[in-house]
Amino acid sequence: MKKSTLIMAGLLAVSSVKADEGMWTLYNLPQAVYEQMQAEGFQLPYNSLYFSDDAIKNAVVNFSGYCSGVVVSPDGLVFTNHHCGFEAIRSHSTVEHDYMLNGFYAKSFEEELPNKDMFVSFMVEQKDITDELMAMGIDNMTREEQAAFLDSIENARSKEVKQKDKTLRLEIKPFYERNSYYQTTYRDFTDLRLVFTIPKSMGKFGGETDNWMWPRQTCDFSVFRIYADPETNGPAEYSERNVPYHPEHWAQVSMQGYKDGDFSMTIGYPGTTNRYLSSYGIRERRDAQNEPRAQVRGVKQAVMIKHMRADEGVRIKYDSKYAESANYWKNSIGMNKCIDSIGIIQQKQEFESRIRQYMETTGYMKGKLDFDKLQKLYDQRYEPMKAFYNLWESFGRTNEFCTRAMRINTGMEVKGPKEKPNKQYVEFADNSSEWDEALDKDVFAAMLKNYAEHVDAKYLPAFYNDIKSKFNNNYAAYVDYLYKKSKLMKSGQKIYFNKKSYHKDPGVRFGEELMTMLYGLRAGFAEVDEEIDNQEKYLAAARLRMEEDMPHYSDANFTMRLSYGQVGGFLLGGKPSGYYTTAESLVEKFDKQNEVIDYYAEPIMRELLSAKDFGKYTDKTTGKMQLCFLTNNDITGGNSGSPMFNGKGELIGLAFDGNWDSLSSDINFDKHLARCIGVDIRFVLFMMDKWGHADRLLREINAK
Repeated sequence: MKKSTLIMAGLLAVSSVKADEGMWTLYNLPQAVYEQMQAEGFQLPYNSLYFSDDAIKNAVVNFSGYCSGVVVSPDGLVFTNHHCGFEAIRSHSTVEHDYMLNGFYAKSFEEELPNKDMFVSFMVEQKDITDELMAMGIDNMTREEQAAFLDSIENARSKEVKQKDKTLRLEIKPFYERNSYYQTTYRDFTDLRLVFTIPKSMGKFGGETDNWMWPRQTCDFSVFRIYADPETNGPAEYSERNVPYHPEHWAQVSMQGYKDGDFSMTIGYPGTTNRYLSSYGIRERRDAQNEPRAQVRGVKQAVMIKHMRADEGVRIKYDSKYAESANYWKNSIGMNKCIDSIGIIQQKQEFESRIRQYMETTGYMKGKLDFDKLQKLYDQRYEPMKAFYNLWESFGRTNEFCTRAMRINTGMEVKGPKEKPNKQYVEFADNSSEWDEALDKDVFAAMLKNYAEHVDAKYLPAFYNDIKSKFNNNYAAYVDYLYKKSKLMKSGQKIYFNKKSYHKDPGVRFGEELMTMLYGLRAGFAEVDEEIDNQEKYLAAARLRMEEDMPHYSDANFTMRLSYGQVGGFLLGGKPSGYYTTAESLVEKFDKQNEVIDYYAEPIMRELLSAKDFGKYTDKTTGKMQLCFLTNNDITGGNSGSPMFNGKGELIGLAFDGNWDSLSSDINFDKHLARCIGVDIRFVLFMMDKWGHADRLLREINAK
C-alpha cells in the first residue's frame, strides 16, 4: 500500500470515532482514539495514560466497589463525591454529633474516622486473555459451565499472583457481550478514613429536585485518606499503628479552570451500560424493569420522607437509604422518557436491519443470530420479568421485616454446628439503630397494598389469602400481626430450624411464601435467559465484524475506563444551556428555600457565596466564582467521583451526575444532548478553605 493510501486510511479511522462517546479501556486504547484526543487538546504522550510509572491511571481508584475517586496528595488523600461517602458520613452521625447535618473536619491525623467495610482499589494491570480461554473451550460451554470455569480460573490465577505479592487480587470479566475476556489485577487498601465533609445542605444541594438536572450548584465532594502498614507502605487491616499511605503518583490539582471547548477527560469505574442491547431488550428494559421500579419506589419514598421529616433520628437512619432508592427512581423515569422522545427503539430496529443485510450478504453468523427467535424469546420472558421486578422492588430491601424473612429462608444467618443440623438456628442481632419500627411498618403495609394492585392475581404469594380472609384486606393490621407474633423482629431469640414451631412462625411462613413466588417467577424466565444471552452475544459479534474498521469500546462493567471530549453546553428548551454555574445562581436558589425544601442551606453558606470578591477562586476568564460545569464526557452510574482532567492531565473537577437527556445513555449515547456534570475543583477548595478552614489539607493538596 502506498504511503498516501496509508495516511488516508488513518484519517478515515480517526474521523469514524465518535469523539464524545466511549468508555475506553486504557491498556489497549486504540491509536485512532488517542490521535483524536490529541486533536482535541490532550497534550501528554500515549504512555502517560497507562504504561509509565507516573501514569494517570495510578491516581484513580475504585471507591468501595460502587464509586470512583482520585488520590490528590503525597499522603494519600482521596477526593470522591459526597454521595459516595454518604453512608460513611451517616454511620458516624448521631443526633448529638450530626455530621450529615453539620459537616466534619478532622484537624489532625488522630481525628480521622475509620470506616467499616470500605476500601479503595488501584488497578495494577489489565490484559486480554480471550484467546487463552477460547483455546480451553469456553465458547462451547453453557452459561452455568462458563461461570464455574471462569471462577476456577480466577481462583487459580489469584492464588498465583498472591504468591508473588499477597497484597494483590485478580478478576476475570467478560467484555463485548462475552465475545472477549479481560484479566485485571488490583491492589486493595481497606483502612480508609473520613477526613472532611461539608454539610449535606451543600454536598447534596438541590436534592431530588435538581437530581439529573441542569443547572446545578451542588458541591458534591467528600475527602478520605488511605492508611497503610507503617513498615511496607502497603495494604493493612485497620490498626491505630497504621500511617497515611504515600503513593508514587497523585493527581495535580489545578486552579486554572477551563473555558468553552477545552479538552476534558474522565477516568473512573462506570458500572453498567447495555449499548449493544437489541431493540427487544430495550423494550423489556423500559416496560418490564424501569416502569415497575419507578412506580414502586415512588410509593415507598413518599412513606419514608413523611417519617424522615417528622423525626431527626429517623432521618439520620434513612438518609442514605432514601438517596439510594431515589437516585434510580428518577433514573428510570428519565430513561423511559428519553427512550420514547429520542426514538431509541426505532433507531435500534433500523440498525438491526443493516445487520440483517450484512448477514445475508456475507453469511457471517448465519445459523446463529436469529432476530425472529430473539423476539419470541423476549416475548416469552416479558410477563414473568415484569412481575418479578414488581415483587423485588416491593419486598427486596424495602423494610427490615422483609429483609429478615427473606434471609432466613435463603440459608443466610444460620448459626450452630454444621455437623448437627438439629442444633442449627437463626438469631438476629440487635440492629435497631439502623431502622425505625413505625416507618418500617408503614412501608411494609404500603408495599403489600401496592403490589396487589399492580400484578395479576396469579402472581400473589399465598399470604395474600390470609390478608383477605383473616384481615379483610387490612394491610396495616396484617403487618401489626406479623410484628407481634413473629420471632423475626425479636432480637436475642433463637429460632431453631428443627422445631415444629419454626414453620408455625408467621414471619417464617411469610418469607417462605414470598421466596416461593420469587423463585417461581425467576424460573419462569430463567429457561430462556441463556438463549437470549447467546443471541445478544451473536448480535454484538455481528456488529463488531460489520464495523471492524472502526474502534469499539465494550459496555461498562465496573472496570477502569477513559472518556474524553470537551467542556461545553447544549440546547436546553431551545436555548443555550451555558456550560457553568456561578455563586450568584446558587444564592438565587437559596432565596427559594421556603418554596423548595431541597434549596435550604445554613445562613453561613449564603454569607460565603454572596461575597463580592472570591479572590484566587475567581475564574480569570469570566470573573466569576464557578461552581459546576458541563462536558460531553461519557458517564454512567459508578463514575460518581471520577476525576475530570484537562489536557495536561491536571484535576479540574469531579464528575457527579448527568443531565436529564443523558438518562438513556446506559443504552444509547446521544452526543448532541448527553452531558456530564462536574463540580469545579475550585468550588471544592473554596469550601474547604472558607467554610472548613482546612489549612493543613489545602497545604497538603498544594493546588497550582
